[in-house]
Amino acid sequence: MKIVVISPAHPLRGGIAALSERLALALQEAGHEVEVYSFSLQYPSFLFPGKTQFSDDPPPAGLTIRTVINSVNPLNWWRVGRQLAQAAPDAVIVRYWLPFMGPCLGAILRIFKWFSPKKARITAITDNIIPHEKRPGDYQFSRYFTGACDDFVVMSRSVGDEIRQFTNKPVRFNPHPIYDNYGEPEPSEAARAALNLPQNTPLALFFGFIRAYKGLDILLEALAQTPDVHLAIAGECYEPWDRYAQLIETHQLQNRVHLYTDFIPSEQVRSFFSAADLVVQPYKTATQSGISQIAYHFNKPMLVSNVGGLPEIVTDGVSGYVTPPEPAAIAAAMRDFFENNRTASLAEGVKKEKERFGWGRFVATVLGSQ
Repeated sequence: MKIVVISPAHPLRGGIAALSERLALALQEAGHEVEVYSFSLQYPSFLFPGKTQFSDDPPPAGLTIRTVINSVNPLNWWRVGRQLAQAAPDAVIVRYWLPFMGPCLGAILRIFKWFSPKKARITAITDNIIPHEKRPGDYQFSRYFTGACDDFVVMSRSVGDEIRQFTNKPVRFNPHPIYDNYGEPEPSEAARAALNLPQNTPLALFFGFIRAYKGLDILLEALAQTPDVHLAIAGECYEPWDRYAQLIETHQLQNRVHLYTDFIPSEQVRSFFSAADLVVQPYKTATQSGISQIAYHFNKPMLVSNVGGLPEIVTDGVSGYVTPPEPAAIAAAMRDFFENNRTASLAEGVKKEKERFGWGRFVATVLGSQ
């Protein structure tokens, strides 16, 4: 088939772009012709909490990426919808992760339908339909978007349940596939040396953008209850850092917390995961998580909170721990992991569990053939 993927992509950065680029490659490997329609303007600068929306990484080899969509310009939506219709794809796969994108994407898809010379199915890979941080207009924007789609793929069952508030169209579930595009694991000693992390110390990793719902404050409280454990925090902070700095100072964690609070380029991802013993996601709310799927690729046990779709990804006692998002529970799990030397047994569980998250299965679900 000829397939168009509508999604952020290079030079835009972040997990949405990374997954869509990997999906486009998997579709091509399955024999399809693929183009990615990305954004010339994703967010106005005053709405973006980070330092930059753009990556310094080289573009992914072998992909056709058209940087054409302006998220706030209705005239652009008309042009892109007509351009998409002229391309005449057999299928359109669109990423939806934030209601802010509802008017833009909903309009482009409707214009495409009006002018397309053939009927193409529009499938939305829906990361979120109701956001973690709610704003006025969210419900109306998501309703407008869902009205333009034919069916939906979700990577957590909780998002599937939420879609039912907007539509009765078909919803298919498939867990987030593994991120296998960050290179192979490296020896822990080499990774720690490259990052200037201490050798031979228990090390947990908090990875990804720092936002209130991700529970870094809970993890710091838990770290105060786990003597001798070190924590690497790797990811850009999308909110004021003061509250976390205060927790580090209050609990005297300065010598055990290692900060890397700039955006982490792709070539450094493997070093952080190779250096860590345990990947911790103490989220207060969640849908799915790409962080878990990076951990699976690097065979790292995980500790996740029992919210959203995280328990669907990590099996408690097999590939890691599933706990309430509370400091005492997280601290108890970390103590069990390090004091009882669970690294080897849980890493074996990770290797077995990761078979559930293959790309062939995800492609089949997206295309409706599974």
